Amino acid sequence: MSRSWERMVQKNSAQLNKQRKKQGKPSLYSSNGSATADVFKGRNFVLPITLVALAVIYLLLGMSSQQAAMNTSLNWIVVGLYVLLAIMIFLRRPFLKVDKNTLSTIKFNRDRRLTADQIAKIKAGSGSIVIEMKGTKGKKGKEIKGGNWVFTRLINRYDTEAMAERLERFAASFNIPFEKQ
Repeated sequence: MSRSWERMVQKNSAQLNKQRKKQGKPSLYSSNGSATADVFKGRNFVLPITLVALAVIYLLLGMSSQQAAMNTSLNWIVVGLYVLLAIMIFLRRPFLKVDKNTLSTIKFNRDRRLTADQIAKIKAGSGSIVIEMKGTKGKKGKEIKGGNWVFTRLINRYDTEAMAERLERFAASFNIPFEKQ
């Protein structure tokens, strides 16, 4: 199905579900159109711990300097902002969402989406998943290689075994090479 058709189906099913809700009947269709989507969530520990450690170092250096009386409030503001950033990064959980024909995640603070035809290979190792993208043509006709998506158990605490199982089914349905290491 094309994306415009999917959007129209989602809009109409949302209207139908709204009408059924007013009538007291259960909804028939999923309103977001992703009833078959599997979401694998991780947790980011490394970067928040690093930011808190930097805040502590900055605080200790600021307190031990000769001019501590001049910059005390500025030092506390910077330390507070480091800690606030660490909390924000910790609470925002990284994820991999596997739909019927797309994969999506957050990269560089933006939602990134890959369709099945953009994926070259999926590798599943012990504790890591690597999704390799196909190269695309740039403005001058040169091949541009996209960055691989890497999901690890060590860094972001993903359940890589469950992810590998679901991605293997995804790869089989679209004839994408799947490599288990």
